[in-house]
Amino acid sequence: MPLNVLIVGAGVAGPALAIFLQGSNPSYNITVLERAPSLRTAGQQIDFKNQAVDVMKKMGILEAVKSLCVHEIGSEIVDSNGKGVASFGITPAGQQGRGLTSEYEIMRGDLVNLLYETSLKQNEKVKQLGKEGGLVYEFGKSLEDLAQDDNGVDVTFSDGQKRRYDIVVAADGYGSRTRRLAFGQEANDEAFKSTGVHAAYYSIPRIEGEGGVAKIYNAHGRRLIVLRPSDRPVTQVLLFTMAEEEKLKKCYKESVEKQKEAFAEIFKDAGWQSDRLLKGLKTCTDLYVNELAQIKMKQLHTGRVVLLGDAGYCPTPFTGMGTLGCFVGAYVLAGELARHGNNVSKAFSAYNETIKTPVEELQKLPSLLGVFLPSSRVGVWILRNLMWAASKFEPLIPRSQGEDPKRWKLPEYPELNLK
Repeated sequence: MPLNVLIVGAGVAGPALAIFLQGSNPSYNITVLERAPSLRTAGQQIDFKNQAVDVMKKMGILEAVKSLCVHEIGSEIVDSNGKGVASFGITPAGQQGRGLTSEYEIMRGDLVNLLYETSLKQNEKVKQLGKEGGLVYEFGKSLEDLAQDDNGVDVTFSDGQKRRYDIVVAADGYGSRTRRLAFGQEANDEAFKSTGVHAAYYSIPRIEGEGGVAKIYNAHGRRLIVLRPSDRPVTQVLLFTMAEEEKLKKCYKESVEKQKEAFAEIFKDAGWQSDRLLKGLKTCTDLYVNELAQIKMKQLHTGRVVLLGDAGYCPTPFTGMGTLGCFVGAYVLAGELARHGNNVSKAFSAYNETIKTPVEELQKLPSLLGVFLPSSRVGVWILRNLMWAASKFEPLIPRSQGEDPKRWKLPEYPELNLK
């Protein structure tokens, strides 16, 4: 009997899972719940690499994704005068590099739109087959409560409506409300592993001559600025800091204006282009702020609720592996559900075990993260010189040919009926 599935979150992981589930069994009844009133297409530039490329090939969307990629041609460390100190090129998708730019870079909104449209097109094919299943997106609603037994999950939505599902998939990000409801507040809090870094993301008008190179600037006082102009009409701004932690934690619960004021106060004397960036911060309409943290759950499922992507194993942007986690997680979860049929418990257990190794890999952080946000001017000088040395030696390090034998291999799931 086909499963009745609720996926909470219409970002990257949720729609990717829906695509795989539809392909494996067109009789699935799938509901994707999104609390925003429409698809959330805002967000910064993200990349995909390693096994994420393989999964996209299996989904049949890799060429479409390539066509949407931005053209960032590398990254450069700059000093307070904007002078380049060290530069790095593009890192191929299957290799490790010291620079910021990967072979495939895409705006988050473009990827979310593509997955959404792909899932809807697939749903039309399901209807043409005359199957009973289907895919529905419901916007402007959230999951307020859940209660489960051995056979299913009773869900209460924000509009008061109640429904029953065979399984619930939490794909609602690192601050997942579904995770807290299913696992409890204590387990939720224990899973949150802060890096001590706080971030603000927004965009400002592009200025003439910015080019396609990402600029990285360190300021004393544990502050880091990244500008990514790529080839778009706006320039992406990323502010990172390990200063004023209590002030920033407090502002997350306040208005957007208060959040802007908090970050502006911290970066007001950072130098370089800080005047321009803070002027843009004041008028921007797409600000997103958060405390960078990893999510480390002891187990990814409880009963008939399962965690996917950042909700279960957020790696933080510093790893560059968040997109990989979403795609690999969706592929493995769909594969295990297809393989084990209605034996949900066995499918979830297999998913939990299979995903362990890739999660460990994608969550690897630099051992001394704080080194990249020095507190003193001397520390900034030392870091820039280290990055200069790294940029000079990088071209001398031979690139590995072929596939890394230590790299985790994607399992194969014939049950997914992939072409």
